[in-house]
Amino acid sequence: MPFRFPLAAVLMVRENAEQREERALKKIQLELAQLNRQLEELNAQIAKAHDAREQSMREPIPAFQLQAYLTQLEQAAEKKKILLHHLQNLRFELDRQMKVYQACHRDREALSNMFEKQREAYDQEQTREQQKQLDDMFMSRRHRK
Repeated sequence: MPFRFPLAAVLMVRENAEQREERALKKIQLELAQLNRQLEELNAQIAKAHDAREQSMREPIPAFQLQAYLTQLEQAAEKKKILLHHLQNLRFELDRQMKVYQACHRDREALSNMFEKQREAYDQEQTREQQKQLDDMFMSRRHRK
């Protein structure tokens, strides 16, 4: 009789759920990495604008150009504020998703362990049965002689 795990369908559902939650987790991690890259680029842009403004302050420039630098810096600061808020939300979402994934992983792991134990017990029983059959054959041949 072949091995049958009565909870095989449940195990498959748990495996699929774990994979789904892992994909969601990876998606959030990717978004986080992209957002961090955007923040780095924005910080470099802000630093460059500060340097340009400081350089231009050493020589006479038209007021509108100075105003343009200030406007550019204000816009970059506002964009940075929005990105930081989004970053905070993504980190919260990452923590939440990590907990969901870990719960799915634990559930799947418990069923996988149960499967492995039952499979091991089945294999041991099959080995015992085979050994018993060999012993019986040996004994029957021995009695014939």
